[in-house]
Amino acid sequence: MNALPLPALVATQDTLIQANPLDYVFILIYFAFVLGIGLMARRSVSSSIDFFLSGRSLPAWVTGLAFISANLGAVEIMGMSATGAEFGMPTVHYFWVGAIPAMLFLGVVMMPFYYGSKVRSVPEFMLRRFGPGAHLVNSLSFALAQLLIAGVNLYLLASIVHALLGWPQWLALIIAAAIVLSYITLGGLSAAIYNEVLQFFVIVAALLPLTLLGLHRVGGWSGMEDKITAFADSNPGVTPAAEQLNSWPGQALSGFDNPFWSVVGIVFGLGFVLSFGYWTTNFVEVQRAMASNSISAARKTPIIGAFPKMFVPFITIVPGMVAAVLVSEIFRLKGGEAVPGGATGTGVKYNDALLYLMRDVLPNGMLGLAITGLLAAFMAGMAANISAFNTVFSFDLWQTYVIKDREDSYYLGIGRLATVGATVIAIFTALIAGNFGNIMDYLQTLFGFFNAPLFATFILGMFWKRMTSTAGWAGLVAGTLSAVALWSASTFGGIFTLPGQGLAFVAASTAFVVDIVVSIVVSLATTPKTSAELKGLVYSETPKEDLVDPHEATLPLVQRTVPLALIALGMVLILNILF
Repeated sequence: MNALPLPALVATQDTLIQANPLDYVFILIYFAFVLGIGLMARRSVSSSIDFFLSGRSLPAWVTGLAFISANLGAVEIMGMSATGAEFGMPTVHYFWVGAIPAMLFLGVVMMPFYYGSKVRSVPEFMLRRFGPGAHLVNSLSFALAQLLIAGVNLYLLASIVHALLGWPQWLALIIAAAIVLSYITLGGLSAAIYNEVLQFFVIVAALLPLTLLGLHRVGGWSGMEDKITAFADSNPGVTPAAEQLNSWPGQALSGFDNPFWSVVGIVFGLGFVLSFGYWTTNFVEVQRAMASNSISAARKTPIIGAFPKMFVPFITIVPGMVAAVLVSEIFRLKGGEAVPGGATGTGVKYNDALLYLMRDVLPNGMLGLAITGLLAAFMAGMAANISAFNTVFSFDLWQTYVIKDREDSYYLGIGRLATVGATVIAIFTALIAGNFGNIMDYLQTLFGFFNAPLFATFILGMFWKRMTSTAGWAGLVAGTLSAVALWSASTFGGIFTLPGQGLAFVAASTAFVVDIVVSIVVSLATTPKTSAELKGLVYSETPKEDLVDPHEATLPLVQRTVPLALIALGMVLILNILF
């Protein structure tokens, strides 16, 4: 009897991508490395700090790459390529305005407080600054957000498995979840971080050839611009070519017709509220810096990550723009058609842009490398969400409010159980993510709900010692509810509509402003903590020597925190001017 080709042995339906045995070799080798790292990391896990924070023992270059790789998941890969296909160059604002400045602020200003206070999580910092009310609100909202965002990464990971093997979505979700669960449960944060470093290089090796081959197929950068212009001119309902090919004023992305208000929306809504809210208070990212071996390494972690971060648009957004003019399914979708097919089989969405481009431009072998890169990206993203969730659940919820004062091994066991539970729940939250044609719409909505008010509370509490514990939780609740109410009024009430990401920007800005106002009013009516209680938690009450590493002054200039941050800031300003 003749042997069946590999896809026929496992597939139950037609696949979007036609892989061959050579492609599967790359995938199997990668999975062997992933599980091997998990097994090796397990040997270094002997306490809860080892499992949740890698024993605070890792160098800055490792945590810096992990910092970026943890974020290089669904948002960066499928979400940014989808938004690039839909809106074009304005999507770079998510990086050059909506990430780099906040990452530099985190490293220079906020990491000394996180690392110096020796807290185990961002919510634990909230507990020390504002007490149990704000701590509980933050812990619960963060845990919920991580379960929802882990579902995003898992959904897209399952989409790749479905597109590759043709398995039903439910089976793909379970298989994909089991892979991530295995190495996180084995090695904790160390396994996640070392895998994230590996995944960073795999992702770049996968997406760079795809970008270069895609540009070659459309005649280079100028050829892509010409095709986008021709398509926009022949389809009046499509975003004008000038808006797609220039990052400013970014009206297609912001949803504002007026150029001035578009810039304001991007700079304030995305660049300040959403960006600073995400990067400076999101424990998923901060946890990587907390695993560093010194306060200097912790400060440099997000700054080191800023350098590769500013070039990621060229391997995520640009392929989406190429797909919009090269892939028939995507430019038909952009022209207003309902196109059958897609990774899930329920119709083509912008989230499918990268998959279809891979299908059309990559030969077998290189296709396997690209698929491996996508799998690596989604596993990195989901693992980051799960590892942050299990820390907050174990320390900030279970140990603080349920069962206190047990031996360390007990909480280590709780962490492993929380990992299993979060992975199972993520299978169900993945189904929610599948209802959004552009995954960025979903994610920016979540960030507006949870991160924007949290940043308002943090920034006010860190620089205004008069802010009280009652104001901490009251501002958080009021800010979150205002964002949810605004979003609901638009989505369900039809009171107003904003295209693009405009609704997310406005909801986040509203949450920020409401949080600040409520926090100030409540603070003036309640009693603050004493100056002694605020040492290490408020800028004005913390000695400057507690915020820096005394040994850093002996390093070369480019290895010091502030000069390194200024170099990164200068580079990103140049990119904003050029594009």
